[in-house]
Amino acid sequence: MEAKAIAKWIRISPFKVRRVADQVRGKHVNDALNILHFSDTAASIPIEKAVRSALANLLNREEGAKLSSEDLYIKTLNIDGGFTLKRFRAASMGRASRIRKRTCHISVVVAEKQDA
Repeated sequence: MEAKAIAKWIRISPFKVRRVADQVRGKHVNDALNILHFSDTAASIPIEKAVRSALANLLNREEGAKLSSEDLYIKTLNIDGGFTLKRFRAASMGRASRIRKRTCHISVVVAEKQDA
């Protein structure tokens, strides 16, 4: 059994968010939440919210009521680029230089660990 959560239009560059996502991809949910909660990077906050949302989506189902959070892990964690806000800044000699303010989408799938 698995559940999904998507956080869209997060105002952080996807390059920065992917660095944090690589640390928690494939880990147990409790371990991943501990890593994200005590991380100093700003990118860990929206990832933690998305993981908590996916966990809540799974546990609020009828079948999810009998699951424990120790049996759950992060199956997939994808960071995709969103649109880019294009801004300009004054440069020397009357020119304008471009500033790109990037956004990203975070999609998390939490699943139950199947013991073989």
